[in-house]
Amino acid sequence: MEAFSLKGKTIIVTGGTGILGNAFVEGIVEAGGAVGILGRNAAIAEQRADAINKRGGQALPLIADVLDEAQLRSAKEKAVAHFGKIDGLVNAAGGNMPEGVLQPEDDIFSMNMDGMKKVMDVNLWGTLLPTQVFGEALAQTGKGSIVNISSMNSKRAITKVLGYNMGKAAVDCYTQWFAVELANRYGDKIRMNALAPGFFLTEQNRSLLTRPEGGYTERGEKVIRQTPFKRFGHADELKGALVWLLSDASQFVTGAMITVDGGFSIFGGV
Repeated sequence: MEAFSLKGKTIIVTGGTGILGNAFVEGIVEAGGAVGILGRNAAIAEQRADAINKRGGQALPLIADVLDEAQLRSAKEKAVAHFGKIDGLVNAAGGNMPEGVLQPEDDIFSMNMDGMKKVMDVNLWGTLLPTQVFGEALAQTGKGSIVNISSMNSKRAITKVLGYNMGKAAVDCYTQWFAVELANRYGDKIRMNALAPGFFLTEQNRSLLTRPEGGYTERGEKVIRQTPFKRFGHADELKGALVWLLSDASQFVTGAMITVDGGFSIFGGV
């Protein structure tokens, strides 16, 4: 079905050098889209772009920190000069950091406030800033789709990672608020939605959920018990929902949060 195709569309993926970011990039290319791979790791961005271009796709490495507006504007100018236009944005940059984790034995009234703020900032402002910068290009194109990355942490109290919880909850609020404002100004031409993954293994959470010698940690086992599918997600399983949100097939969808979680968010635990 042509409506699900991204052929002729250029999509920017922040956090494109990460594990989930790579799945997003590959999904866009598989659907026929051109992609800007934005991240801080130049070597990985260039390697991934080169591999896509060699097999006939279209990809451009864009080196920028999502919290640095000047770097983002430089990346946008490079992308527009290369592709001619931008049709979509995936705000995949974010995640957790060790300083944003509160362990059970830690004093709840002496938590690392700077660490919590740092994690919240990268998830919230690391979504808003790229939208401000690349959104200008979408407005010039006249039509586009923005996809933010939410989380199970935004709707439920997931222990230890308070900064991440708050950051993703704020992203949900922003997604709904900004979707309405986009509609007020651009009608149905520019949309914003969120993709909410369940538990997928990444470099940031691997040590929290799995043991080096194999098997799950206590936390990992709790996640599996709460997930009706009784497994973690595979990064490739996010591609379909993402491509749908970026494509014209979802043109009447805005302000939505699409969960891809193996049932985690709906299971009552009994």
